[in-house]
Amino acid sequence: MLIRLLRTYLRPYRKPIALLVLLQFLQTCATLYLPTLNAHIIDKGVVKGDTDYILTFGAVMIAISLVQVGCNIGAVYYGAKTASSLGRDVRAAVFDRVQSFSAREVGQFGAPSLITRTTNDVQQVQMLALMTFTLMVSAPIMCVGGVVLALGLDVPLSGVLVAVVPVLGISVTLIVRRLRPLFRSMQTRLDTVNRVLREQISGNRVIRAFVRDGYENDRFRAANGELTEMSLATGRMLSLMFPIVMTVVNLSSIAVVWFGAHRIDSGSMMIGDLTAFLAYLMQIVMSVMMATFMFMMVPRAEVCAERIQEVMDTESSVVAPLAPVRELRSHGHLELRGAGFRYPGAEEPVLKAVDLTARPGEVTAVIGSTGSGKSTLLGLVARLFDATDGEVLVDGADVRTLDAKLLARTVGMVPQKPYLFAGTVATNLRYGNPDATDEELWQALEVAQAKEFVSRLEGGLDAPISQGGTNVSGGQRQRLAIARTLVQRPEIYLFDDSFSALDYATDAALRAALTRETAEATVVIVAQRVATIRDADRIIVLDEGRVVGTGRHHELMAGNETYREIVLSQLTEAEAA
Repeated sequence: MLIRLLRTYLRPYRKPIALLVLLQFLQTCATLYLPTLNAHIIDKGVVKGDTDYILTFGAVMIAISLVQVGCNIGAVYYGAKTASSLGRDVRAAVFDRVQSFSAREVGQFGAPSLITRTTNDVQQVQMLALMTFTLMVSAPIMCVGGVVLALGLDVPLSGVLVAVVPVLGISVTLIVRRLRPLFRSMQTRLDTVNRVLREQISGNRVIRAFVRDGYENDRFRAANGELTEMSLATGRMLSLMFPIVMTVVNLSSIAVVWFGAHRIDSGSMMIGDLTAFLAYLMQIVMSVMMATFMFMMVPRAEVCAERIQEVMDTESSVVAPLAPVRELRSHGHLELRGAGFRYPGAEEPVLKAVDLTARPGEVTAVIGSTGSGKSTLLGLVARLFDATDGEVLVDGADVRTLDAKLLARTVGMVPQKPYLFAGTVATNLRYGNPDATDEELWQALEVAQAKEFVSRLEGGLDAPISQGGTNVSGGQRQRLAIARTLVQRPEIYLFDDSFSALDYATDAALRAALTRETAEATVVIVAQRVATIRDADRIIVLDEGRVVGTGRHHELMAGNETYREIVLSQLTEAEAA
């Protein structure tokens, strides 16, 4: 998965990568050549006392060092730039894929996991790419070049390398094999910490209301402790890496000096060659250590790449049509024909064979007990997910064939849990219509019964709104969400229990104003409160995902037991009449 991901997103940067490899090659060649020059200076300059030879070759070494430094700076620059571009592109791709997901796919992964995959997981892959460009490219060149040059200096002494390199390779491989499952568990536990932290931040008011601070502290401490334990287990395994490598390095250096001294004593080797051989040995070992450092990062980056690719390979259940409908002939006509919805693997469908018709100028209400599928029904119309059975038609066209922008202009939905974005009142209201004027915003606020409290805010339309709208009350948040949809001016309005946080007086005033504002539009209201929907032109009663009654209030009171039970649970017989 890691190679597949890198191959896909590094393809546009082949030229910078080629230049980077060239610079790393030149820099490594310069590094490898320096010990040979040093050996010549010792054997032909220092030993013989030839000062001119020392100065000449010393100048050559300085020039080569400058080339080495310049190439290294260029390689690091292009490496950092390419790795940063990789991280940017992968994050953008994951974000775009998540944006295409329906509610089903978002629920499948969970918001905390998607955040971790978009940030931390991408960062791990980016760091691996950076280390590869700056270290790993030069490591094999230095290792192979060092072995070749060491063999050129003294073949018998090179037998030490035959023993050293396999021992290092086997040691590193065994440790890396143990690291991979540990890193996978660590990323999973990081998801858990993010999930618990997200819940505690979002549910801070509930925690304080029930004085559950201690319980939540224990929950976070447990999740954090599991992550710490896994991090320590990984760290303990990693801590074995460098001691093993350094032990092998030091033993090999002792062996080289020991056997090299005997060869110098016998006249088979020069002092400069032994010095150069030791330098090549250290370069070979350094290249192995660089590779070791990379191998430490590879298991975690591989796990992260798998998690990223899992998101990228997940197709949304809401697929854009190949030949989208971009224009509708009629306006505001909504119809469901035998519509049903079932979650994958669920024993029972959420909705079963729902038939519903809503026309312009009418208010259609949907009521039912909790879990009867009311919100799911509206979600099918707004195409938050697609019907698994039957059809959902807007102006005679299946919503699955409509262009996304056309559907957004035609259908406006106020969700059950209204969400406001960080910004101002104006930026939130213009979310559905960026070209709306201030007059249109105030008009929408007046209809939504929000003009009064917005005008009291410091800045009015420019008053700040925090993420999620946490600096306004639940009722104010609902009214701003309704105003946002009114600014959009769709032909079909969907209100998903959007008046639940309002008091009766505000609810009544808002519904009266909405009736005037949406007189020519199609309005579908989902509500738990009977008073909100009793005057609707048509009331649909849902029970366990099925339509069990359709009619006006008085008709259903007389002939539908399910509706009658719901009404009498809220109103007295006299009030219901």
